[in-house]
Amino acid sequence: MKMAKPLSGKENFPVFDKYKDLVYLDNSATQQKPKRVIDSVVKYYSEQNANPLRGLYDLCIKSTDAYENARKTVKDFINADSTKEIIFTRNATESLNLVAFSWGQANIRQGDEILISISEHHSNLLPWQIIAKQKGAVLRFLECDKSGKYTAESLEKALTPKTKLLTIAQISNVFGRLNPIKEFADIAHKNGTLIVCDAAQSAAHIPIDVKDLGVDFLAFSGHKMLAPMGIGVVFAKQAILEKMPPFLSGGEMIEYVTREDATYAELPHRFEAGTVNAGGAVGLAAAIDYIKEIGFETIQKRENELTEIALNEMNKTPHVKIIGANDASNHHGILTFTIDGVHPHDIAAIFDADNIAIRAGHHCAQPLHQYLDVQSTARMSLAFYNDEQDITRFIQTLRSIRRRMGYDN
Repeated sequence: MKMAKPLSGKENFPVFDKYKDLVYLDNSATQQKPKRVIDSVVKYYSEQNANPLRGLYDLCIKSTDAYENARKTVKDFINADSTKEIIFTRNATESLNLVAFSWGQANIRQGDEILISISEHHSNLLPWQIIAKQKGAVLRFLECDKSGKYTAESLEKALTPKTKLLTIAQISNVFGRLNPIKEFADIAHKNGTLIVCDAAQSAAHIPIDVKDLGVDFLAFSGHKMLAPMGIGVVFAKQAILEKMPPFLSGGEMIEYVTREDATYAELPHRFEAGTVNAGGAVGLAAAIDYIKEIGFETIQKRENELTEIALNEMNKTPHVKIIGANDASNHHGILTFTIDGVHPHDIAAIFDADNIAIRAGHHCAQPLHQYLDVQSTARMSLAFYNDEQDITRFIQTLRSIRRRMGYDN
């Protein structure tokens, strides 16, 4: 009997069939898509396509069911209490903007403080900068040590009676370090402070339980976890959502409209104006099912093993400097680095010449780079479909870069 191929292998991902020599190590930016997820989207548009929630005919009902079933899949994936707490957006960026411009506009007052970690992605910084300026609030930063570690003691010192909100990523897209969200949520709530968790870098790699974490808001993108681009999620506690005004207005988010006024739809549709990305939601549900079938235990084991191999070899390589901690357990598949005398853009270009995809720049985290006193960095990031051969090729190219740039060693 022919053995089934493991779901975690590259043979399940069409991109690697098309580009057989590609080593893809930019998974923090976006992950590749398995055939099963691609097929689910094709099936939706081939067999279920209609405008969800807007018609009573059979095809529309099929489309609505597919969309709402995807919402339930997300609810179960993060262990939310209700599908009313799951709002579909385009991506984590839109999710965080929704929180800022709906909850923030309604609740932040002049003199209030918003506390944000120094390592945040711009998506979880810029909306709060804008809200702080508009409302006359104060944006304050929680600082980590040079390895990316945040402590409960530093948080307790940073919180004041004026701190209305703490916002922090579960895993940094530069350090790769897992932050103690559950502990921080408990500390924040004792201070009367709400907490926003950016899970864009964690949703594909570790299990998330919003009830256990105790967060008030959580955001993530589908495309970083095997799903199509253009679909994201914001979770918020129902009691909070019910008091938030709509973020966008128009079709489907209303209940009744007159010339002078309108009443809004019930949760979650109040926050999903216009024609929704039903195909993307179906793809996200398929990606979640795929991840669950592989299992986070398998995913973490593979990614941790590869991270450790890569980090050990990088530490043996002269002139390579790792950003963050020097142990693999604090990187969760993300290794950001510099090479003495070589600009990160040149590093990335040389890797590309060897058909290895990595990232270079400030990774949408300029305040962190300023804090670390480094202009820009290179980053390799792993997924479960990577293998040891990928790491071998990565290290071979890494060790050739200074020579190829004209250095003696």
